[in-house]
Amino acid sequence: MAFNSVQFLIFFPIVFLSYFFCSYVIKKNIVTQAVLLSFSLFFYACWEPAYLILILISVAITYSSGVLMESHEKHKPLILTVSLVSNLLILFFFKYFNFAGDTVNWFLSKSNSSARVPALNVLLPVGISFYTFQALGYSIDVYKGKVKAERNFITYALFVTFFPQLVAGPIERTGNLLPQFKVDHSFDYDRITSGLKLAAWGFFEKVVVADRLAVYVNGIYNNMEIATGSSILMGAFFFSFQVLCDFSGYSDIAIGVARILGFDLMRNFRRPFFSKSIGEIWNRWHISLSSWFKDYLYFPLGGSRVSTARHCLNFMIVMGVSGFWHGAAWHYVVWGLMHGVYQSVGLLTTPLRRKALVACRLGSYDQSVKGGLRIKRPWQFVKMAVTFMLFVFAAIVFRANNMADYGVALQKLLLIPGEIGSVLTAGAHGFVEAFRAALVLDESVSGYGIKHFAAALFFVFVLLAVDFITRKERGYEIIKRQPVLVRWACYYVLVFAILFLSVTGKTEFVYFQF
Repeated sequence: MAFNSVQFLIFFPIVFLSYFFCSYVIKKNIVTQAVLLSFSLFFYACWEPAYLILILISVAITYSSGVLMESHEKHKPLILTVSLVSNLLILFFFKYFNFAGDTVNWFLSKSNSSARVPALNVLLPVGISFYTFQALGYSIDVYKGKVKAERNFITYALFVTFFPQLVAGPIERTGNLLPQFKVDHSFDYDRITSGLKLAAWGFFEKVVVADRLAVYVNGIYNNMEIATGSSILMGAFFFSFQVLCDFSGYSDIAIGVARILGFDLMRNFRRPFFSKSIGEIWNRWHISLSSWFKDYLYFPLGGSRVSTARHCLNFMIVMGVSGFWHGAAWHYVVWGLMHGVYQSVGLLTTPLRRKALVACRLGSYDQSVKGGLRIKRPWQFVKMAVTFMLFVFAAIVFRANNMADYGVALQKLLLIPGEIGSVLTAGAHGFVEAFRAALVLDESVSGYGIKHFAAALFFVFVLLAVDFITRKERGYEIIKRQPVLVRWACYYVLVFAILFLSVTGKTEFVYFQF
């Protein structure tokens, strides 16, 4: 059951009424938790009922490990190891077994061996990467003594399976979410309205912006033989905004839905395309996953408190694993490693770049600002632009269907200067046709004409404008202070856009495949 489905529009009001009925009438928190847990399990079962067994196995393993680690102090390392290995083995089997088998078979074929690893015809359980990491985070937190083991199985099961963030995050931390289930949340008008506004904005991001951009991106990257270098680059540009709006939209809906019920989930995106470095972009993009890797992998590896060479290696390991987390394919790993290289190069060139900025009078040393260097505003915009271009270039391999398509894309990118030259020399009469050809603006091929292209760029601009306006606080807080006519005008425009400007045809959220 996806958020952008009729079923969810029926499901959630039932959850809302049932939840607050239990809170106000029955007035027993454990009953309220049990009702919410039942709805969460039903929500997940709507995809594939059989896979409820998997998530309940993960819940049982990590719940038991938490209790055992507190009662058997001497065996905590062994218990944690069993919890981590068993959960990761389940994840590996369903998500990575065929990938590993294909890799082994490739090496066997190169050595002229007739042996082969058989492929398994299994469906990837939706959200398995998300709920596995959330459950493992709990086990690690109990092991480190950051939280107490939860003794109530219903409470813990609800923590792992809470339906708003179950299948695509945010990946919540134990200390933030789990205690919230132990208190009854009263009906709060302000919370409910702010949650509705946030969820509505999430729907706008998904059905109006992301799905519109997806038409062109899919048209280009699924037809690489007819793509041009310019269309591949434009497709990567659109894809960067598509995946941002798609996943940020899901996160905003999840946070909004949870907020309506009285729960606070962590913010997952914070204007990532206004970042001035690749490191900063990962502090703003998919924050729940980035912070998970930082706390549970990067810091244990030594973080930045190691030699420069080791620091660079830590970047490569973390980003490589992040790429592998996103999908069982080499192009995801390459994408992760590219971001590791970006951050390593940034680290190694920091002293040189700082000296160059000071020498060119684009910056000055100032210990009162973060990093000790005050950079003039024009150069900050240059840094934003360069960071975004690096992100877009890496998006090409992420969106490519495989490494073979990525190789074709790289070859065609070399043709961009010639394509630009063709457009510039086409003259007034041939400019439009040359522009159309360079970007493959053919509805029969890419699904896009000039009008579709212009509309997509308009919504990208709208997104950037909203991000700029809300740079200091959430949009619903800003709107709340406006005059009543302005507020309701904003609401009507948003609802109108969702109802009448959404792309026809139901599409899944991108991160469901991860």
